[in-house]
Formats: sequence, C-alpha cells, structure tokens
Amino acid sequence: MSAESNIVKLGSKIIDFELFNPLLNKNQSLNELKMHKGNIIVFMCNHCPYVIHLLPNLVEFAKEYIKKGFNIIGINSNDIESYPEDSPDKMIEYISKYQIPFSYLFDETQAVAHKYDAACTPDIYVYNEKDELVYHGRYDGSRPSNEVPVSGNELRKVLDYLLENQPFDFPQLPSIGCSIKWK
Repeated sequence: MSAESNIVKLGSKIIDFELFNPLLNKNQSLNELKMHKGNIIVFMCNHCPYVIHLLPNLVEFAKEYIKKGFNIIGINSNDIESYPEDSPDKMIEYISKYQIPFSYLFDETQAVAHKYDAACTPDIYVYNEKDELVYHGRYDGSRPSNEVPVSGNELRKVLDYLLENQPFDFPQLPSIGCSIKWK
C-alpha cells in the first residue's frame, strides 16, 4: 500500500535518537553520526519496491555527498513480526548487497518514526548545519511504475543550495512510497 509523507514544519529542530546498528552490533546516537554541513535522515526498509528502485542511485549519491560534509542516516522502523524481511539480520544482508555506505539503523519500538512523523519509505528529511529542517520531500520524480530515470535531482538540488548558502526557491513535493508497517 502506497502512502505520502506527512507535512512537517520546516525549521523544526532535528530530533535526537539512539538506535541499533545491526552491521556494527551496537547502538549509535544521532550525535555521533552527525556531520558538519548537514544531515539527511531517510526512513527506509528492505522490502519496499520504492526504496529498492532508488537505492543503487542513493548509494552513489551518498558517497558523493558524504565527501562534501553531509551524512545520510537510514532508519528502518517496520514491524518485523509482520515483515520479517525487514529484520536486523536481513538489514545486514541488504547493506552488503547494495554496499550501503551510511549507517542503517533499526527503530525496534518505532518511537523515532513517530517522533519524526514519518509515514512512508522512503521518507526523507534534510537538516542544515544548524540542525534545522530545510527539506522534507521526495528523492526525485522516479517511481517503480513510471519511465522516469532515477537521478536524485531534487535531493541533489537541496544539498547544492545548502552548500552555496542559497535560499530555496522551489516546491517541496511529498515523498511517495510504501507505508511504514506499524505494530
């Protein structure tokens, strides 16, 4: 079932968390993961066709923008009793398969997804160097069911504007994807 991201107030502050990183077998906090230019939080999961569709491009995108001082943090908040393919063990396989270069964390209680008002996968939040939400929207216009190539052009534009200290002058369109699988 597809869903759109919720409307979240721009300018709101990043919300702290500490979540389990299955690959490292330990918890990681937002503060230890944050980078100086800004941070992108992506609610995602292993089985969503929308995430799978853009993930190879997102991996290359992440490699490029991590070098520029941004970090991407993936968070899986799905109910693993109903969706065992999103379990931490499967997350490790997913990280290896796609060579994900960023932390991919498990939100077992779903508390972080609720605090962020996340609704779908992918659900993308961009915070500037002051930890203020400047973008909440889609990666680009590509979907598994359309012929639009995956480019990340909308997220790329946001990060490039941040790097150039330019004010945003473009619409923020909601992300569309699978609904988060709530307990």
